[in-house]
Amino acid sequence: MKVLTTLNISLLLLLFAWPLQTFGKNDNFLEIEENFFEVQLDVPRIEAADVVADTVSLSAVMADMKHAKPAPVNIYSMPYSMRGNYPNWHRLWLNTAVFSGAFVGTLFVLECLPEGSTNWNRATIQGIPPQKRWFRNIFKRGPEWDGDNPIFNYVLHPYAGAVYFMAARSCGFNFYRSLLYAACISTIGWEFGIEACMERPSIQDIFVTPLVGCVLGECFYKLKRNIVANDYRLFGSPVIGNVVAFLIDPVNEVFGWFGGNDTRKLHLREQRAGMASAIMPAFGHNYIGFSFACTF
Repeated sequence: MKVLTTLNISLLLLLFAWPLQTFGKNDNFLEIEENFFEVQLDVPRIEAADVVADTVSLSAVMADMKHAKPAPVNIYSMPYSMRGNYPNWHRLWLNTAVFSGAFVGTLFVLECLPEGSTNWNRATIQGIPPQKRWFRNIFKRGPEWDGDNPIFNYVLHPYAGAVYFMAARSCGFNFYRSLLYAACISTIGWEFGIEACMERPSIQDIFVTPLVGCVLGECFYKLKRNIVANDYRLFGSPVIGNVVAFLIDPVNEVFGWFGGNDTRKLHLREQRAGMASAIMPAFGHNYIGFSFACTF
C-alpha cells in the first residue's frame, strides 16, 4: 500500500513538473501582452482647491437654509377651522398701518358731514385743541350712550368691525385672535383714539362693533373661502366674485393689487378632483357582497 501511494505521488509530481519545465524553456509562451490585461479607468482628477470650493458652497447653502424664514401659510389653502392659526404678522402690521391712515381720513370726512349726522358741536370743537379734547373726553367725561343715527351705530359700525376682523382673519389668524384684533382696532384705535378727539366714546360702539362685527366677519370669511375656492368667481361670474371679495375684505384685496395676492395664485378650483366611483367585492364572516364608493 505504501509503495502504491509513493508511486502515485511521484507520477503527480512528474505531471506538474513537466509543463513547468516546458514553459520555462519557451519564453514566448509566457509572454503576455500588457494591453490585454490593462484596464483604463477614466477618473477625473480632483484638485484640493475644488474640494475646498465645493465645501464652502455647501456650507453657504446650509447657512442660508438655516436662517431662511419659511413662507407663510395661506389660510385659504387649509381646511376651515375656527381655531387653526397660521399668522402672517408682517401683513397684519401693514393692515394696521392702513387702518391708522384711514382713521385720520375718516375723521376729516365726518367733520365735513352735517352736525345732525354725528351730533358734533363744531363751535365747541374748534375752540379747544385736539389733545385737550381727547384728554377731557377720555379721563374726565368717559363713555356715554350716544344718540347717533342708527345706521351708523347698527349698520356701519358692525360692517367696520367685520372689516377689522377680516384684516386679521385673512392674514392667517384664527377666529378668537381676529376678534381680539377687531376689538383693539375698534376700541383703542377709534373709540378711545381718533374719535375721542371729537366726542366721548360710545358705549354701543364699544360692544356692537367688535362683537357683532366678528359674527358678520366670520360669515364674510366663509363667503370669501367659497370665492377663493372658485378662482374668485361667485355665481360663475369673476366680476361678481372680485367685487364681493373687495367689499368683504377691502384691506387685503387692495394690498393684493399692489403687493401681490398669494390667494389668487392658489387655483383651488383646478386642484379639486372630479367625481369618481369604485366597486369592489366585500367579504365578511356571514356575508359575501360588494362595496361601492363614490367621491365627488
